[in-house]
Amino acid sequence: MKTSFTIVFLILFSRFVFAQNKIEVGKKAPEITLTKPDGSSFSLSSLKGKLVLVDFWATWCAPCVGEQPELKKLYDTYSDQVKANTFEILGVSLDKNKENWQKAIERFNINWIQISDLKFWKSPVAKAYEIDELPFNVIIDGEGTIIAKNLHEKELEEFLKKNLNNN
Repeated sequence: MKTSFTIVFLILFSRFVFAQNKIEVGKKAPEITLTKPDGSSFSLSSLKGKLVLVDFWATWCAPCVGEQPELKKLYDTYSDQVKANTFEILGVSLDKNKENWQKAIERFNINWIQISDLKFWKSPVAKAYEIDELPFNVIIDGEGTIIAKNLHEKELEEFLKKNLNNN
């Protein structure tokens, strides 16, 4: 009986520890390949060499929608880095309604890359990135390593200012 309890405890503990270590600063970011609003496929790995802010959001998430104007300001602020191929924002939507998603992109004049599989919380990307609430983001360096996660508002602004040398 004691041995069985110990085995069960070790299995559960190892799953907990393993699950906690997938999306951490210093780890490689899992690949993301989803569909753009125009129906074409897009992969995170195609942005290799750039500092990438991966913004997980959805149109049904009020805090996510509230952050879009701020992201727009940051994207416009760093437009020179975007043009120089050193920075990009990748919006990953956990929506399930394509029309709502496309209308939000137009409404907020979002001009950075947007992708989704329209599978809501059932998206394999949500599982791969261990997302249990939105908004959520990770910042990835040019080699695909996570260098920050879940930065919002002033923290995000300061991080980008420091790392994109736009003082």
